[in-house]
Amino acid sequence: MPAASTGTLTIGVTNDIARRVWKHRQGLGFRFVKRYRVTRLVHVEPHEEIARAIQREKTMKEWPRAWKIRLIERANPEWADLYDRLNG
Repeated sequence: MPAASTGTLTIGVTNDIARRVWKHRQGLGFRFVKRYRVTRLVHVEPHEEIARAIQREKTMKEWPRAWKIRLIERANPEWADLYDRLNG
């Protein structure tokens, strides 16, 4: 299991993922992000409708940690930081 999979996971909704990750990396935003230094983007799910994105966020927040890890590792087994791919 990659070392990243033992760290803190957070789930959120945004209409500008590049801006959100940049803010996390600058230490801006939520206290949770600052406290746990959540700065790597390892999974993204685009949604056309905000209501669908919010529902998915709520559902995933209820999942056991193992489910979240499996979801990430199916698409990103190395836990690569996806931030640089956003604008490339």
